[in-house]
Amino acid sequence: MLGPAAQLPPRLALSVWAGAGRLCSLKSRAATRKDAPAARRELSDFPLRSPDSDSEELAFYTSKSRFDPKRYVTSRRLAQTLVQVMGGTGKNFRNLFLECNPGPGILTQALLKTGAKVIALESDKTYIPHLESLGKNKGRQLEVFHCDFFKLDPDNCELPKPPVMESQVLFKKLGIKALPWSTGSPLKVIGIFPIKGERNALWKLLHDIYACDSIYRYGRIELYMFISEKEYQKIMANPRNPQFYQVLSVLWQVACEIKLLHMEPCSSFDSCTQNGQSVHRESPEPAQQKLYFIRMTPRKNLFTENLTPINYDVFFHMVKQCFGKRNATLGYHLPSLSPIDPKHILVQSRQHENTKVTEVYPQEFKRLFETIECSNDHTCKWLYEDMEDLVV
Repeated sequence: MLGPAAQLPPRLALSVWAGAGRLCSLKSRAATRKDAPAARRELSDFPLRSPDSDSEELAFYTSKSRFDPKRYVTSRRLAQTLVQVMGGTGKNFRNLFLECNPGPGILTQALLKTGAKVIALESDKTYIPHLESLGKNKGRQLEVFHCDFFKLDPDNCELPKPPVMESQVLFKKLGIKALPWSTGSPLKVIGIFPIKGERNALWKLLHDIYACDSIYRYGRIELYMFISEKEYQKIMANPRNPQFYQVLSVLWQVACEIKLLHMEPCSSFDSCTQNGQSVHRESPEPAQQKLYFIRMTPRKNLFTENLTPINYDVFFHMVKQCFGKRNATLGYHLPSLSPIDPKHILVQSRQHENTKVTEVYPQEFKRLFETIECSNDHTCKWLYEDMEDLVV
């Protein structure tokens, strides 16, 4: 088996090769319990990527506006700082970068000077000629495509311009080949999460990572991204700061090692609309608001025999159901999640029935899920209702 599946357990190979096949194995392992209290059957309502009150997982890219502002790196000082914190010193920085919406190309030039090769995906065609001019004397060190990274492999075929692109088509043009999940990454992605739809982008990337889909067909691709202070606090939260702790916190920390590399005031960035027009408006955010430059590295041990690209959606919905009543205990939630004896699950996962959801750390949620998945007590591990209505 080629690509990311090459060194995964046998159960994972099919899902990686076929683009994860979400929900394709749920019917064989699900049970229906009609006598369960209706108020405790949230998991049986199983729409793909459905919103919930805590995670606000929304339909991706629903905005039709062509004038949504974007942030761009326009400071050479900042560009040099970013290169340094990523380890780009001297001529030893021979990485391949996929840069998201480089705009005027200030960071692009800083990367090129280190000897890195850059693939620029720019959604605003106004910047395309300028970016192409940067690569004229660089051989094939810079390649430019009119494309939005955050709309690669879209679910919605009616997305507005700029034209969307499939990662398989893009990577084939570039001659990029997949690496096994345990080996590493063929490239690094660098950019700024969109001002509008930041949370949607976080959710899409999560699904792609867990499904080994889109760019993650090609290995454990690292992300170097600027993220808003608000979303940074949420994805990094744990039981020590429960006010920010939520579904995204659990899923991102289970999926990736996340490291803060740099903080920069929002005032350091220029915001432009489509067609390069500057945005002049008062920000509703405090003047001291910062963007956080983080490295998100998918974990080598993310996938096991019990958490795979086939059943990851079950893990997502287990966590979402728990945070649906975040002040409830594990002892309250488990009977509506699985027919297996809750006390047995808790003992095996080293948890107490009176432990609140907000007291459970991300890796403990993973252990809880895997405990249920690997149990031999029941053929059916999870409880669903109306399984025939699921999309498979």
